[in-house]
Amino acid sequence: ETIMKRYEMVKSHEEFNEIINKGYKQKGKYVLIFSKEKEYPKPNFGIAVGKKLGNAVVRNKFKRQFRNIVDNNKFLFKNNYIIMIKREANNASFSDLEKDLINTLRKEIHEK
Repeated sequence: ETIMKRYEMVKSHEEFNEIINKGYKQKGKYVLIFSKEKEYPKPNFGIAVGKKLGNAVVRNKFKRQFRNIVDNNKFLFKNNYIIMIKREANNASFSDLEKDLINTLRKEIHEK
C-alpha cells in the first residue's frame, strides 16, 4: 500500500505521550524520532509539527510530505513511532527530509 492508513496512525493523546515519554529518542537534522516497542505486528506512526514551523497550510504540507516518506519506506519501520519535525525542516528540500528521516531511523535501529 502506498497511502498511510488511518489504523496505522497513533490517534490517542495517551498513546502519543507514552511513546514520547517512555520511548527511545533519536535525533536527526530535521526530525526527532521517538520509538517504542509494540504489542501488535504493524507499526503505528504519529507526526508532530509544532506551531513554530508555520501556519496550518505549512504544517499540513510537512505532514503530507512525511506521510509520503513513511509510505515509501515502510519496510524500515518496526515499532511505534512519533516523528517530530524540527524548525530546521523549513529550509530543507523533500529529498533532504527523506534522507534525514531514513538515516535517523537507521541510527535508531542500530543503537537498540
